[in-house]
Amino acid sequence: MTKSVLIMVTNADTIAGNKDKPTGLWLSEAAEPYIAFQSAGFKVDIASPKGGDVPIDPNSVENGNDDEKFTEVTKLLQKTPRIGDLVYEGYDAIFLAGGHGAMFDFPGDPDIQNIMAYFKDNGRIISAVCHGPAAFADAKTKDGKYLVDGVKLTAFTNAEEDAVNLSEDMPFMLQTKLEENGAGFVKGEAGEENVVSSGSFITGQNPASAEGVAEAVINRLQ
Repeated sequence: MTKSVLIMVTNADTIAGNKDKPTGLWLSEAAEPYIAFQSAGFKVDIASPKGGDVPIDPNSVENGNDDEKFTEVTKLLQKTPRIGDLVYEGYDAIFLAGGHGAMFDFPGDPDIQNIMAYFKDNGRIISAVCHGPAAFADAKTKDGKYLVDGVKLTAFTNAEEDAVNLSEDMPFMLQTKLEENGAGFVKGEAGEENVVSSGSFITGQNPASAEGVAEAVINRLQ
């Protein structure tokens, strides 16, 4: 039976509502996993909290080198279904893509939280990269425990946030928040690939880790 993965992406197009600071999805963090999952023969869907057009962080397409390779994904991002309208029970894994936009609409989203709680209870794969783990912030399972309590994971680090001079603009520091929620945060070198697997969770630290997370998900599902 064909395996299926749901990639979740942000709808937030600015940092803290500041139009002078455009943000959104870091394109490669959705596109590279999408291509990897499709190459493995999986069914792949991309959805967002509000549905519709997904903003792409301009910094993630500056060089333009990946434009042709990612054409199919960029087209899909122009008209995404709403996460809450999908039958999430039909997916074998979820993948939360990053970009700073995720810091503003992933945390506290009820649809994403319901899906994550269901997946954790059922031992299904919860994967995320960079700022995608913002969805884990303060999220809880049905028993009232933090979703990531006791889970080894990684995400965009405090040091990496400082390096891009956006720490002051974030609603919270992602590494700090996940540690406060009881996660065992595994910090790698800034900007370098770091993939961490723990139970049903597979996480990556930064854009360089997106493909590695996807490959780990594929290996688990095959």
